[in-house]
Amino acid sequence: MQPSLAALIHPRSASEFFASSAADEPFVVHGLKDSVAALTRLPFLASLDALLGSWPNPVQVHLPDVADEASAIDASPGDARKLFANGMGLLFNDAHTISPELTTWLAAICADLGLSALTQGRCLVYATPAGTGTGAHFDQNINFVLQLHGTKQWRLAPNHHVENPMTRHTIGLPVDPELQTYARSPMPERMPADSRSIVLEPGSLLFVPRGVWHSTHASSDALSLNFTYSAPTWIDLLMAALRSRLAQASEWRETAIPASAHELDALLRELADD
Repeated sequence: MQPSLAALIHPRSASEFFASSAADEPFVVHGLKDSVAALTRLPFLASLDALLGSWPNPVQVHLPDVADEASAIDASPGDARKLFANGMGLLFNDAHTISPELTTWLAAICADLGLSALTQGRCLVYATPAGTGTGAHFDQNINFVLQLHGTKQWRLAPNHHVENPMTRHTIGLPVDPELQTYARSPMPERMPADSRSIVLEPGSLLFVPRGVWHSTHASSDALSLNFTYSAPTWIDLLMAALRSRLAQASEWRETAIPASAHELDALLRELADD
């Protein structure tokens, strides 16, 4: 099958997926084979050793103190292999930059989702040692997770604390200042009680909506490929358009001086008329 959302979720339908996505519900498919063969047969994804042997960039290593990317260092592929053997997870950022095939899939899925052209799409590869995983958190982006090797358990729960977050948050870490202004406080101290478990094996695909709480635990060394999309919000689009409009007037480009606040009042009145 050609690179597409349909190929990624085959044999389930696009209507099923969009209904699940609209409800902020995780979406899972098991037993993917031929429809994603172009991805699973990529030589550099054949194993962790193959990936490390062909990776041209630093690897992000997740330190064991937090079990989250919020506590990470960059390491060479050789050092990353040693740290993985010592129980530390690895993240290979922007894997599409070394693979035209991944770039094609990334763009095709984005188009099928109907996302804005301003959306930032990335391919990430996660390597998780057996017996480890990531702490409970939510993301500000959407993720498709294709399990390549090994078995990983995901726990997912609806987010009753914040709707449509614009930044990620990990349980136990400080809350982003802007997030605090619109989230229901306090944030939970552990994964919510209404969580569900999904086990991913090679050929499993999981869609994680924006904002859904999730944590992971690998029962064996695991390798997964993520298609991640950070789409602009209406706030982003409005602020960009407003800045572009205001930049046309020299008065708005003047240096802001508190002593001349009366001039701002006049500009705001003119903006309302505009």
